[in-house]
Amino acid sequence: MKTTLWLSLGRLLLVVIMAVFSLVVPVTAPAWAQVPGSSAIETAGERFVAAAVRRVGPAVVRIDTEKTVTRNQQNPFFDDPFFRGFFGPEAFPEGPREELLRGQGSGFIIDTAGNILTNAHVVNGADRVVVTLKDGRSFEGTVEGADTVTDLAVVKVEPSGEALPVAALGNSDQIEVGDWAIAVGNPLGLDNTVTLGIISTLKRSSASVGIPGKRLEFIQTDAAINPGNSGGPLTNQQGEVIGINTAIRADAMGIGFAIPINKAKELKDRLVRGESIAHPYLGVQIATLTPDMARRNNQDPNAGIMLPEVEGVLVIRVMPDTPAAAGGLRRGDVILAIDGQPVTSADQLQLKVENSRINQVLRVRIQRGDSTQTLSVRTAEMQSQE
Repeated sequence: MKTTLWLSLGRLLLVVIMAVFSLVVPVTAPAWAQVPGSSAIETAGERFVAAAVRRVGPAVVRIDTEKTVTRNQQNPFFDDPFFRGFFGPEAFPEGPREELLRGQGSGFIIDTAGNILTNAHVVNGADRVVVTLKDGRSFEGTVEGADTVTDLAVVKVEPSGEALPVAALGNSDQIEVGDWAIAVGNPLGLDNTVTLGIISTLKRSSASVGIPGKRLEFIQTDAAINPGNSGGPLTNQQGEVIGINTAIRADAMGIGFAIPINKAKELKDRLVRGESIAHPYLGVQIATLTPDMARRNNQDPNAGIMLPEVEGVLVIRVMPDTPAAAGGLRRGDVILAIDGQPVTSADQLQLKVENSRINQVLRVRIQRGDSTQTLSVRTAEMQSQE
């Protein structure tokens, strides 16, 4: 009986000692339960978005545009003699009619001189451009230069009074899939909106985005992008601009696309000077071809053409009066290589042409039927042909 009592008292004393010890000595989790840097990640998670937005936010602007268009009115009432005779022609006027179209987008200031990067489609054809800063200041803007092929434009405002805030430009070649991505802009007219996501993938081709006429490799992100975000910045977690928000897929949710900022860096100074950006082209409609695709085509009794069962780029159509037509390319040819370098996809071929020079002669190796041959095709300037 005494032994049991002493054991109970001993256990009680041990519990008291442990409780007192825990009040003065911090308890450390076992090594297997610790996540390296976890507390730092949590702290950063609470702070880095707000810090990034404080850095870039003042330089993000709203761009309002106005454009007057003329439409031809055709009134079906004129075909009815009753309406024509009863009301008179003045009741249903025909002919040209002017309409004022308004648009809105985003942009960001890139220098203290008042130059603003945005998308070409935001300001294309605008008669009037108004730029509004986050602090409420408003300026009349002038489109200094625009390039529809890369969808980039520079708008200029004349700073007065207080200095203009400037966005820091990052390096889009250093980003990786899984990095944080912060989109800032004015979606659907809701000014100063911020969304957070990650970099979903890199070098997404313009064809897969749904705008094959562009010459770009996009950053794909799941940060929410909506109409009105166009031209606004996509930043990293330091608040440096890594892309220009440009496009969304109408048939998807959580998929947006941005032009890499390094592409804009290549062209911005020329756009500031109002220079035209020249883009070489061949003048063909193309598609990626694999042996399996060719085999399935050839097994179809209704196929209009037999295709070589090889890997390359199929010429679907040769546009008239183009370098491709002058160089001898034909529908059904399969392009295998450019200047000795193999091409296996339409995107790859488009990139090689974009990286060539105007009037450069390209050696194009093709397979036509069962034979291969090399053609010389001299590039021309896309915009001059348009």
